[in-house]
Amino acid sequence: MRAKYVLAEVLVGLWRNVTMTIAMIITMIVSLSMLGASLLMYLQVDEMKGHYYEQVEVSIYLDKTITDDQRSAIKAQLDADSKVKNVLWETKEMAYENFKLQFADAPDLVGAISANELPESFRVALKDPQQFEQIKSAYADLEGVDTVVDQQKLLQKIFDILGSIQSLSLVVAGAMGIAALLLVANTIQVAAYSKRREVAVMKLVGASNWFIQAPFVLEAVFAALLGSILAWVMLVIGKIVLIDRKLAALTDLLLPVSWGNVNLMLPVLAGVGSVVAAVTAWVTLRFYIRV
Repeated sequence: MRAKYVLAEVLVGLWRNVTMTIAMIITMIVSLSMLGASLLMYLQVDEMKGHYYEQVEVSIYLDKTITDDQRSAIKAQLDADSKVKNVLWETKEMAYENFKLQFADAPDLVGAISANELPESFRVALKDPQQFEQIKSAYADLEGVDTVVDQQKLLQKIFDILGSIQSLSLVVAGAMGIAALLLVANTIQVAAYSKRREVAVMKLVGASNWFIQAPFVLEAVFAALLGSILAWVMLVIGKIVLIDRKLAALTDLLLPVSWGNVNLMLPVLAGVGSVVAAVTAWVTLRFYIRV
């Protein structure tokens, strides 16, 4: 009987303050969508780091005047190095073929460069990409070596940019979260004020604090759950329309967003939204109706 009464009061409260409820749901959708997008970006950047760091190489560019003996000595030292996973010798001709593939859209640039103008190099895959400095110190001063370049540093610039975008999206999500908290508190306060006489009567007849607070808290939780579900739907639509279609060409550079990560956002957003709404409603009730 009590549960039936509480549920009936929740429905009545939602309908009585329908405009405030809709506003609260919309705010929840926006804030939780931003939070979900931020979390997806964090997961995506971590996956990209793991994927690209596994493929990262150290390029040891050789002098144009290098001798066969010097080249053989460098190759032998790399083969014997315990930090090296594998080594590929890229000749000038191979470098030129790669250059033509990379700049196929700029035929004038390709025509202005010949194979002899490009350096030969050793492409070195490390067992631990973090050991670049040891490789650099061991090979940079060898005879026949021009420069040693770590591709990880080039990738780090990209990840720094993505990290800045992550931080910005979290700031925006935080701001929207504060707005959602205030709106939840305001909605609960209005609902409590409109039922202040009923609350007073319930207190007089000995109703418990939990029994009085439950309908208000459940109203906020219901709005948060609905908002989190719709926020997840927004993420799904964003993946299908924006990532899988509009930005499909970027999947060669950026890893596609997995459905596993997208689906993970539903329980995360529902949990975060429900807890935040419930706590906010309970604190608001303690301050405003003093039950």
